[in-house]
Amino acid sequence: MNGVHDMGGMHGMGPVVIERDEPVFHASWEARVHALQRATSFLGKWNIDMSRFSRERMPPAAYLAATYYERWLFGLQTLLVEERLVTAQELATGRAATKAGETALLRASDVAALMRGRLSTRVAADVPPKFKPGDPVVARRINPVGHTRLPRYVRGRRGTVHIDHGVFVFPDTNAMSRDPKAQHCYSVRFDARELWGPQAAARDSVYLDLFDDYLDAV
Repeated sequence: MNGVHDMGGMHGMGPVVIERDEPVFHASWEARVHALQRATSFLGKWNIDMSRFSRERMPPAAYLAATYYERWLFGLQTLLVEERLVTAQELATGRAATKAGETALLRASDVAALMRGRLSTRVAADVPPKFKPGDPVVARRINPVGHTRLPRYVRGRRGTVHIDHGVFVFPDTNAMSRDPKAQHCYSVRFDARELWGPQAAARDSVYLDLFDDYLDAV
C-alpha cells in the first residue's frame, strides 16, 4: 500500500544516525514485545507478510512518531484481534473475558531451536521464469491498497534483470489471502539516473529484489 512506511526516496526525514555500541534492546519492554511476537506467531495464525502488513496499517502520524518496537506492538495487537485470539476489550482492560482455546504452546525448551531456524519463503515449485538475466524490464505502475514489496520510487522505471533468485511466495497475495502464488524473484539493476534524474552519479546503480508480478518486459 502507499503509506508512510514506504520511505525510499523521500526527503526531509533527516540523516540516518548510527548509534555507537547500540544495544539489542533499548528497554526491557522492547524485549518483551519481541518475545510476544515470536511466541504468538508460533500458533501459525499469520505469516510474515501478514505481520508486515499489520504494521503498515498504523495511522501515518503515529507511525512517524513511533519507535521500531512500538510499531511491532501495534501490528501484534492488530493481528491478535483480527485472528480472534483476544478481543479489543481484553487488550484495553488487560483481563481475559473468555477461556483461552489455543493448545499450541511455545515452551521455553523449544525457544533456542526456533530462534536458530532460518526464515525463508522459498518454495520448491516448478514455475517457469518470465525473465532471464540480461532482460530489460520496467517496474509496473501499481497503487495497491493492500501489501506490496514494490517501492513507489521504482514504479514505471526501467531496469535490467541481474540474477534470478528462484521461486518464492509472492508477498502481496500471501499477506492478503494467504495465497502463496509462487513465482520467480529477481535482482534487478536500475541506473541511479533512471531513478533520481541527471543529478545522480552516472556510475551508480540500485539493485532491487522484485517478483514476476512487479515487472513487464521492455
